[in-house]
Amino acid sequence: MPYHICTKLPAEAQSSKYIPLDHGRYKMKLDTKALRYLTPEDWRVLTAVEMGSKNHEVVPTPLITQISGLRGGSGVHKCISNLAKVNLIAKVKNAKYDGYRLTYGGLDYLSLHTHLKRKTLYSVGNQIGVGKESDIFVVASPSGVQHVLKIHRLGRISFRTVKANRDYLRNRNSGSWMYMSRLAALKEFTFMTALRDNGFPVPEPIAQSRHTIVMGLIDAFPLRQITEVPDPAGLYSELMDMILRLAQFGLIHGDFNEFNILIKEEETVAPDSDVTEREAASSETSKTLTPILIDFPQMVSIDHPNAATYFDRDVNCVKRFFQRRFHFTSDEPGPLFSDAKTQVRKNGSKRLDVEVEASGFSKKMAKELETYMREVGVDGDGSTGDGQQSRGSEDNEEAEEEQEAEDESEDSADDSELRSEHDARRAYDDRSTHGEDLKHREEGGLSGIFDKT
Repeated sequence: MPYHICTKLPAEAQSSKYIPLDHGRYKMKLDTKALRYLTPEDWRVLTAVEMGSKNHEVVPTPLITQISGLRGGSGVHKCISNLAKVNLIAKVKNAKYDGYRLTYGGLDYLSLHTHLKRKTLYSVGNQIGVGKESDIFVVASPSGVQHVLKIHRLGRISFRTVKANRDYLRNRNSGSWMYMSRLAALKEFTFMTALRDNGFPVPEPIAQSRHTIVMGLIDAFPLRQITEVPDPAGLYSELMDMILRLAQFGLIHGDFNEFNILIKEEETVAPDSDVTEREAASSETSKTLTPILIDFPQMVSIDHPNAATYFDRDVNCVKRFFQRRFHFTSDEPGPLFSDAKTQVRKNGSKRLDVEVEASGFSKKMAKELETYMREVGVDGDGSTGDGQQSRGSEDNEEAEEEQEAEDESEDSADDSELRSEHDARRAYDDRSTHGEDLKHREEGGLSGIFDKT
């Protein structure tokens, strides 16, 4: 055994049972049993509440009716009642007017509905990770291939540290937390795609909708669960090389630690040609440990004002862990941030920080997300829980999903919608959100969504 694993996963997490999304349920705060019973009218009303939430903390009932485009007020009120009964929307007490707000459950349903329409996933298995601000599930595609569903839930820990963050939280509401979760998901998916395309060992990005990401399931264990490795120096060197290679492409991970590094074990057998089959079977196999990098919402450009601090923190996190867990201390003091700066664009590499910004994740979005993470203390502590996404599944077969033109257009529309939401959110902060032009744009956006249904 080349390395030892310390794991306390419950027995149920080792099973391969799946529950179809249209009549199943998630464990731990995510129940989808009502998903199959929602009517097309219910979905229109739920989407209307989501769109109204871009500019209203509490969406007025008349506006819900207007955006949904449904005729007859009684039908809309029936849909509102149905959605409220299953906690997809909630009535706000003591509000100045009659209205409703979207809940995280409602956002979950809208996201899952999109994934189902795109045929990104069909069924859901066990919850295998619970982070401070994310939940991780094993899911399956319509063809039965196992994937991972990550649900960002920013705001969950913020209320536990309300005393330390009172000034920041004073102007926050449930809608803004959901918006930040969408930003985190978009940023993570965008960086994961860019890194994967440039040969970095990261999960396969499959799809992103609102605050959720579907990615490939990797047969690996978090570094924090591993108690012994055959070559600590070799693994340490490989991790430091990865930090420098990220810098070469203009990036700093920002949370590079044992929680966000998976270790994948691969066996290689190379017996001599003249040995028998029995001798080959009994020969000692060679084990190769490959580090896989996950969790990218904290990633920043090497040109960031605090880049040196983030880089040094990443390096020191690895050093401290190897000293504590493997009793290994490198003879070399580096790498240093000055070393990293010399690696930028080396060997003709791209600037992925620039490429990601050009793809649609703007500097304004990055600044908003960074401010949130700094104020609530999310970045840098390695407690995201992402590491448990890969528990050594029996079936880790990777399969590429065939991308249809409609799926690609929906992906593009989802990103465009988020960019539009970013602009609308800024308008809401300026309290300039009640114009007829805004209502017209909301109606247009809704009809565009349901034209594809």
